[in-house]
Amino acid sequence: MTDTFSAMVIDTVDGKPRGAIRDLTKSELPDHDVLVEIAYSTLNYKDGLAISGKGKIARRMPMVGGVDLSGTVIESRSADWKPGDKVIVNGWGLSETEWGGYSRYQRLKPEWLIRLPEAFSLKQAMAIGTAGYTAALCVDALEKWGTIKPGQGEVLVTGAAGGVGSVAVALLAARGYVVTASTGRPETHDYLAALGATNFIDRATLQEKGGPLQKERWTGGVDSVGSTTLANALSQTVRGGAIAACGLAGGADLPGTVLPHILRSVTLIGVDSVMAPMEQRLSAWSRLARDLDTAKLDSMTTVEPMSKLPELADAILAGQIRGRVVIDVKG
Repeated sequence: MTDTFSAMVIDTVDGKPRGAIRDLTKSELPDHDVLVEIAYSTLNYKDGLAISGKGKIARRMPMVGGVDLSGTVIESRSADWKPGDKVIVNGWGLSETEWGGYSRYQRLKPEWLIRLPEAFSLKQAMAIGTAGYTAALCVDALEKWGTIKPGQGEVLVTGAAGGVGSVAVALLAARGYVVTASTGRPETHDYLAALGATNFIDRATLQEKGGPLQKERWTGGVDSVGSTTLANALSQTVRGGAIAACGLAGGADLPGTVLPHILRSVTLIGVDSVMAPMEQRLSAWSRLARDLDTAKLDSMTTVEPMSKLPELADAILAGQIRGRVVIDVKG
């Protein structure tokens, strides 16, 4: 291992958090039990907020960004992991309270690690990343709730051309659900149709303030947008249906009423991927390995060098990223 390596470090600049590439040494890494040589990380909305400083994500400085990583164990003080093991990590406070994956090397707690599923390469695991893993958690939650049925009714996916949305569309379609994709970019319709979307709805129609009880349409849904979009989705969900919510790209507010919940028994399922228990994580990755077509995964994936993270952060916050972006930490 070289003495010096590059990392995306978030620190305070002129009183505000800001990310920049700088050199680190292994002596600066946290004193956790497993040292991983990172191959890839990925780009999520939260990463964009952290790097740009437009969201207060990092809670202590300096902070290595990146909520995901995949790589190979090279040192371990834990009996559960040995050199050569291929691993992935999602969440657990990475880039918030713990140093994350935008680094050539990282020391990690052994209980954070998951073995790389045989179905995926290290790069494909990061093409999935937190966004895809969160999508799988959402589909798991909807199926366990028991209201969506393959081939019956429409399942809504908001922010469909984004990371969570793209994987959610592919996973739901693979299970035989009729998927309606919400997007404001008509040029992504062919892309989403190839992933399995059957119908499309302009996101603007879900962003307009609507009535508390609207025409019933969705048997279920995956929402990564929040705000008025989520309020409308709930108001349009059929009796007994459910929406799994996991994001706030459109805002953290929820300008709705209790009427869908108390008059139609509509359920809002909150999905937290950061601190999800290991049982849920393993279930989600099992679903991804079983149901996610790797050819479709590759079609939604681009690979970019770590050096481009500042401009990529601005792009994802502006809604200009389609699908998944894998970050090559060597670049």
